[in-house]
Amino acid sequence: MNDKTIVTHNGNFHADDVFSVAALKCIFPTFNLIRTRDDEIISQADIVLDVGGEYDPETGRFDHHQRGGAGAREDGIPYSSFGLIWKQYGLEICQGNEALAKSVDAGLISTIDAIDCGHVEGVSTGISLSHTISMFNPTWQEEGDFDACFNEAVEFASRVLARFIASANGGLSAKAIVAKAIENAEDPRIIVLEKYTPWKRTVHALSEAALFVVYPSQTGQWRIQTVPAELGSFEDRKSLPKAWAGLNGAALQEVTGIEDAMFCHNGLFIAGSESFASTMKMAALAVEA
Repeated sequence: MNDKTIVTHNGNFHADDVFSVAALKCIFPTFNLIRTRDDEIISQADIVLDVGGEYDPETGRFDHHQRGGAGAREDGIPYSSFGLIWKQYGLEICQGNEALAKSVDAGLISTIDAIDCGHVEGVSTGISLSHTISMFNPTWQEEGDFDACFNEAVEFASRVLARFIASANGGLSAKAIVAKAIENAEDPRIIVLEKYTPWKRTVHALSEAALFVVYPSQTGQWRIQTVPAELGSFEDRKSLPKAWAGLNGAALQEVTGIEDAMFCHNGLFIAGSESFASTMKMAALAVEA
């Protein structure tokens, strides 16, 4: 099988063309990458992205700079070349897992697309992943090789993409586990997990009653953690008892009456003890406080 020829523009690069090439590396083990704006070379390529002024997935054309762009998502975020590549190949990259492909698009790709297209509504400020990629370009003070810098950025983006897919897959698996724990909770205010599982998004989506989540720590003890009032918020639906704030060991054991209580954070959002039974006692005290 002959290697594919993939073309993108030369010169200064951005996150959309870098991540597009990183995504295509998941599909094509080897390919010939050419960075150019030469129309003749572009016309002969198998896949063209972020250059060429055409979007036609059947002929391997994935540009979004033409008049009218290349469409937008239901939420209004327009597609850049990365989004167009993902739209074509994302399901295959995610091994047929449609939910995973959609999750990666929502969490990673759409943000890169939005920044590239100047669609800033809902995009957080500060140093973004797109900005990070742009810093791989040589600065005006450097005599850098743009193609070599591009290749370096692609290697970085490939690692980010792989880890984001793994993280998103873990999040989807966690959702089912946490949903089952919510369903099985003896007291809907206390959700118990048999092993630590990312829980905040699912608890917020499925349970308005949950106040605390109990789970084992990686070191073998148990933890109780408060449910935030909103995702990303430092406020809780219900804090741990004020009398516990900042106490450790014997001091916390005396206040709680729990012989193996270990600690309570001064912020009253997490505490722990040696055993599951004791942590459940802490949860019962916290609910009634």
